[in-house]
Amino acid sequence: MGIDLRQVVAGILTLTMFVMLGQMIKRDHFDSLQDKLPGEAQDVQVGNANVIEKDGLVKLSKGSKGPWMKDSQELKPCWSRTTFDGIEQSRGYVTFSLTNGPEYHVSQMADAVIVARYLAAALVLPDIRGGRPGDERNFEDIYDVEKFMKSLDGVVKVVKQLPNEISIRDLAAVKVPNRVTEDHIVENVQPIFKSKGNIRLATYFPTVNMRKTTQRSSVDSVSCLGMFGTLELQPEVSEVVDSMIERLRTLSRKSDGLFIAVDLRVDVLENKNCHGSGTNVAKSCYNAQEIALFLRKVGFDTDTTIYLTQSKWDNSLSVLKDIFPKTYTKENIMPEEKKGKFLEFEGSELEKVIDFYICSKSDVFVPALSGLFYANVAGKRIALGKPQILVPADIPGTSATVTNYLSPYVAKKNHLAYSCFC
Repeated sequence: MGIDLRQVVAGILTLTMFVMLGQMIKRDHFDSLQDKLPGEAQDVQVGNANVIEKDGLVKLSKGSKGPWMKDSQELKPCWSRTTFDGIEQSRGYVTFSLTNGPEYHVSQMADAVIVARYLAAALVLPDIRGGRPGDERNFEDIYDVEKFMKSLDGVVKVVKQLPNEISIRDLAAVKVPNRVTEDHIVENVQPIFKSKGNIRLATYFPTVNMRKTTQRSSVDSVSCLGMFGTLELQPEVSEVVDSMIERLRTLSRKSDGLFIAVDLRVDVLENKNCHGSGTNVAKSCYNAQEIALFLRKVGFDTDTTIYLTQSKWDNSLSVLKDIFPKTYTKENIMPEEKKGKFLEFEGSELEKVIDFYICSKSDVFVPALSGLFYANVAGKRIALGKPQILVPADIPGTSATVTNYLSPYVAKKNHLAYSCFC
């Protein structure tokens, strides 16, 4: 009697799933979830599911179709344009580039706006540079120039390019840490600006922490505006993102058009520093099999539609597709006529932008990778009233409510976005 290899593989997958579920004895997480939130519980209704809500966190009851949660009301900016004093006459120019994807763009923009505002300098419209040679674009290739300039009207003077008499080679290079402070500008940037007259700014990231702080600063409103109120996609890019989201919703008829976006990229998973080692080191990423088991554990049906940020299909993702057949990458759902431009080479800035905005607008976001992408997508989702961010963790037991995995950024409301939106 012959052996059916497909049955063998299926048996191994099933055995692996039960072994992993039975041995989840650690509580590793991107952030600690040990603190409990106080408050009284009350019954609410989410879609067709009976749930319990406690302090705004959704917990599913038996008989639910799955752990889907309704969006919250979209938040409004706490900052007001009336709080900004008028612009001082421009004393020079601040130039910079947006690099390494939209999760960096929002932070780089905030720092540039803060520096230009404090120095009373004109901000030069940035170019966009990817991580690969040749991936250089104009600002208008991805973002809406007119809306950007209008958003900073009365706050910072914006010019589209340097005057012809100023050479790029004459600009003084200045590095500032992400979430630059007024003290840092006074001590490290202002003297150079006064001496040279014009600077080229670069932001470095000593940490990816996006938690809000208790200390208030005079630059807070400017930072909020720069991070959340300046960058909007230009029409063609926005239309591609919207068409892909609509395609995902069409594929999700059995779950009322709801879908999950998972930030999972094979090249990052293959990095030897990706997974923690030792009993006291938390994992910083989860592979396809771990994500599949996690989603099943919290109650998502196998018919659930999943979008992956992975550029093109990789065989290592097959274990996820075996459990969730409706798993897609960009090449599966992008309009055919747009692939030549938007998928011209893997890992381009355009691909990263598509991922960032789909993850920001999905019904559930699962960051399989820790880092700035997770942190800044979380900020965008909080502003949009989409707090359904589930962070994988190994929690004891074979089942757990979805609230066990809610991102600490949301559960504890400690994300910077909660300082910017009300």
